[in-house]
Amino acid sequence: MSSAKIAISLGKDALRRLDELVESGAASSRSKLVQEAIEEKLGRLGRQRLAQECAKLDLQAEQALADVGLGEDLAAWPSY
Repeated sequence: MSSAKIAISLGKDALRRLDELVESGAASSRSKLVQEAIEEKLGRLGRQRLAQECAKLDLQAEQALADVGLGEDLAAWPSY
């Protein structure tokens, strides 16, 4: 994977905590730790976006679409 260098500013406390994590072996370097944190945050934001979009669905309309074509078979299905 190709990567690019960027510059970021961190507060003294955040930098101290980063260094502690690197020193404890939780990450091999500051760079790696920041990279993993950003990737994790982006993943969470993506899942949050999916949940927001799913919340917009009209459940009755979706159920009606799912039931199309079931006809007589629908009576044989258990109710949920």
